[in-house]
Amino acid sequence: MTSLAAVPAVADGHRTDSLNYGAGQFWTRAGIAKVSPKSDNGSIDAIGADVDVGDDSAFAFTLGYRFTDTLGIELLAAQDFDHDISLNGEKAGSVDHLPPTLTLQYYPLGGRDSRIQPYIGAGINYTHFSDETLDDGTSLEMDDSWGGAAQIGADLVINDHWAANVAVWYLDIDSDVTVAGSIHDKVEIDPIVTMAGISYRF
Repeated sequence: MTSLAAVPAVADGHRTDSLNYGAGQFWTRAGIAKVSPKSDNGSIDAIGADVDVGDDSAFAFTLGYRFTDTLGIELLAAQDFDHDISLNGEKAGSVDHLPPTLTLQYYPLGGRDSRIQPYIGAGINYTHFSDETLDDGTSLEMDDSWGGAAQIGADLVINDHWAANVAVWYLDIDSDVTVAGSIHDKVEIDPIVTMAGISYRF
């Protein structure tokens, strides 16, 4: 006859013999994120200039909640990223941006006794541009952007609260650009964002 002590207890819809990784949890992830825009970001035809937007890294963090063992939602936030802008291969200015991103996530191993917890996500990105400058003093304006987002990541669970984390996002960021008040073109940034850090569940 099987002892009741040997049967895993069940609480709040998930097993208590798991690694405390499942429904009803909030978490935060923090680390360094690198934004790497795609190559060939567009052109400003009126001045015959090809545009390239450089990489940058900054502190980033997320806040998330898991509705069930396998479904969650997460918001990405960060410090300003400061990108160099090159025209025809020569540095010509810079721009700051903030890319808050909300994703709905699927955790295929959530709620199970697995120390490696992969996940995928999809959602929406909003990007705010600021401090747009060109070195020669010409005015530059970049419109804020809305676009889709995709994500893949994994937690390496350490204990009931802590995990190491890596994550990658693709962000659809396109901005209408105004130069000298009258020149209008579109810049496609579409970066890959990579982040490595730690996670705390509570």
